[in-house]
Amino acid sequence: MTIVARLCYRLFLIILLFSYGLIIAAGIFPAITRLYQAEKARVRHDALKTHWLKLFGAVLCLRTVVEGEPAERGALLVSNHISWLDILVIGRCLPACFVAKSDISGWPVIGYLARQAGTIFIRRGDKRQIRVTADAMAGLLQQNRHIIAFPEGTTTCGDEVLHFHPSLFQPALLTQSAVQPVALQYRGEARALAPFIGNDAFVPHLIRMLTLDKIEARISFLPVMVASDTRHAVGAEARDRIVRKIALAQELEPLAIAEKPQTVV
Repeated sequence: MTIVARLCYRLFLIILLFSYGLIIAAGIFPAITRLYQAEKARVRHDALKTHWLKLFGAVLCLRTVVEGEPAERGALLVSNHISWLDILVIGRCLPACFVAKSDISGWPVIGYLARQAGTIFIRRGDKRQIRVTADAMAGLLQQNRHIIAFPEGTTTCGDEVLHFHPSLFQPALLTQSAVQPVALQYRGEARALAPFIGNDAFVPHLIRMLTLDKIEARISFLPVMVASDTRHAVGAEARDRIVRKIALAQELEPLAIAEKPQTVV
């Protein structure tokens, strides 16, 4: 199959995928909410969200090496941030609610799907909005839900991890919830092409991803931390663990590929 033919085929699948997502968000979710009690409805919502993200990953030929395990009970998972693809990489591994920049809420189709999926949006620099976000996160943690956040507040090329905004850790401290650092890396061709930075727009970037034979990623679920210190200290420790893991993975990657079978999803 030529590159152009493959791209056209995958674009057709993307149109079908987002149409399916709109049907889930606008039709199936409300029906489930009416037919089931809150807890059972939540479980079914989570299953559909994970299912849709797995389908998206399949269209993109996403191949993920997974190391470690997500926290068993509700926790705040914090990750370095490289691309919108991060949501697929992590979201396929566990049911969770994401914390995202308010800009995404305005994206056509994607914004609507994110809102219906329970994404918590945050507007940087707005103190009132930050308090609202913290309250929403605390409420979910008290319900034993997983929350995935990107404390850098922006994306990078993947070679560095920026300072973590400590305010995102406050809900975990208030609810005495666990914090789990997550290290993300892209490999192969995707290492250079996956970063969603600068003036990148979603659709052109998506098309670039669709031209790749596959997108290779590594996700490492690091040991859970008990959020018992100040939010600044917890944030700094979580960032430090991610930095160390990324550096170690880069050093050991050739040896790991040669000697050790890895879990790929």
